[in-house]
Amino acid sequence: MKVLAFGATSSKNSINKALVSYAGKAFSETVNPSAEVEVIDLNDFEMPIYSIDREMELGIPPQARHFFDKITDADALIISYAEHNGLYTAAFKNIFDWASRIDMKVYQNKPMIIMSASIGPNGGANVLKNALEAAPFFGADIIASMSIGRFGDNFDSTTGELSNKALSRQLVDSLHLLNDSLNTGELR
Repeated sequence: MKVLAFGATSSKNSINKALVSYAGKAFSETVNPSAEVEVIDLNDFEMPIYSIDREMELGIPPQARHFFDKITDADALIISYAEHNGLYTAAFKNIFDWASRIDMKVYQNKPMIIMSASIGPNGGANVLKNALEAAPFFGADIIASMSIGRFGDNFDSTTGELSNKALSRQLVDSLHLLNDSLNTGELR
């Protein structure tokens, strides 16, 4: 079983990257030791800002095809969306826009957990709400979602783990739901 995980941000020190890395590690160490979890960095998929004019002139960049292929090769996804002004980051939106030109069902009906973290109390609730509403239209099978506010109070950056026991339990429960969806013959 292969799980693709990423923080939907280009920030090098993103709390959403830290959260998704922790979730991937918890999946392979606690939930399914035989799983292969690949955590990717959106900076490896940087490309020109999407426009129909660029697409007509240059075609779809190889980085967009590579990103789309990463999803194709995975059995499941774990995504943590960073929130910029209540919405997706420009970096993620650009990669997503290019990938959607390959196939509108970017998420390819893969089961997924979506999350968001923020330093404020709302935990990226706006971007998570947007993702919950929009992602199914793009082929997402959302198994679970969670938001983590006041990230610095709930995540130990020294150990790279959630320090809040209730949030940690919620994440592990969500990871078990993802694993169960894969093990019940529902591989997409």
